[in-house]
Amino acid sequence: MRAVTLRSHGGPDVVVVEDVPRPRADGPDDVVVALKAAALNHLDLFVVRGLPGASPSFPHVLGADGAGVVEAVGPAVTRVKPGDRVLLNPGVSCQRCEYCLAGEQSLCETYRLLGEHLPGTFAEAVRVPQWSVYPAPPDVSWTDAAAFPLVHLTAWRMLATRAAVRPGERVLIWGIGGGVALAALGIARLLGATVLVTSSSDAKLARARELGAEVTLNHAAADVPREVRRLTGGRGVDVVVDSVGEATWERSLRMLAPGGRLVTCGATTGPRVETDVRRMFWYHHTLLGSTMGNAREFAAVLRLLGAGTLRPVVDSVVPLAEARGALERMASGAHFGKLVLDIAA
Repeated sequence: MRAVTLRSHGGPDVVVVEDVPRPRADGPDDVVVALKAAALNHLDLFVVRGLPGASPSFPHVLGADGAGVVEAVGPAVTRVKPGDRVLLNPGVSCQRCEYCLAGEQSLCETYRLLGEHLPGTFAEAVRVPQWSVYPAPPDVSWTDAAAFPLVHLTAWRMLATRAAVRPGERVLIWGIGGGVALAALGIARLLGATVLVTSSSDAKLARARELGAEVTLNHAAADVPREVRRLTGGRGVDVVVDSVGEATWERSLRMLAPGGRLVTCGATTGPRVETDVRRMFWYHHTLLGSTMGNAREFAAVLRLLGAGTLRPVVDSVVPLAEARGALERMASGAHFGKLVLDIAA
């Protein structure tokens, strides 16, 4: 079968499309899904470049998000049957450790992600355990079904669970345009928050206003903390969504209102940050880490997808053979929304 693979780490130029063996449902809980679409995430760029502690076996198939039709199942599979339309939860847990048994699968002792630790979705088929497979809502396109899972699960856990955003609160999101940031915008509005976003692109800020952002700030031209303080009468915001890390951390903390929360799911500019603990304890600030989410949260966001309440923002759709170009577009930062691979084409 055709797949987008790595045989070494580097830039997008090391990515190739080649034939690899088609997976089979050899284990009792295995499900093989014939994929119709897959979606890129920033994670794919990190995997291409090489992640500390991650040593994939080459050739390694990229891709965390995907949707398609069940092709084959193992003898213990009861959740789905061949022919079912499904989408995938990219996180794979053991189902046996104390965290899994407590319903916190993303804290699993052996938690792994498709495309990072396991063969991924940029292929004509993928093998996953049955608990990673969910029915795709019938009126949702393959493009939207593939583009939805990872970023919306991540943003839902960050905002609804970890930061517990309440109606009327102010939420600031750094770097609008990427999948998680756009999912966070939609979810924050759904939760009743007033949303402020930043970007270095005025065009992206204009798009964000169309999607419901009340305040847009160009972080290349404005002193964001000062502007936020001015706009909020000196109070600050209740929640900052920061997946940037070193470049924004200190500014994020300066924008927090008393009792404010900073929630992070990444560190795209670096992992080492400085925190003034005095300000943190004096103003009762809370720093929250968040990765993916659990099965209950995944089911919750899928209900919102099926109801049409949440839908992904899609930048563009290209054939599987053009995956390298899609990765290059993501690396350039030119995209606004999800980049999707049309595998059926």
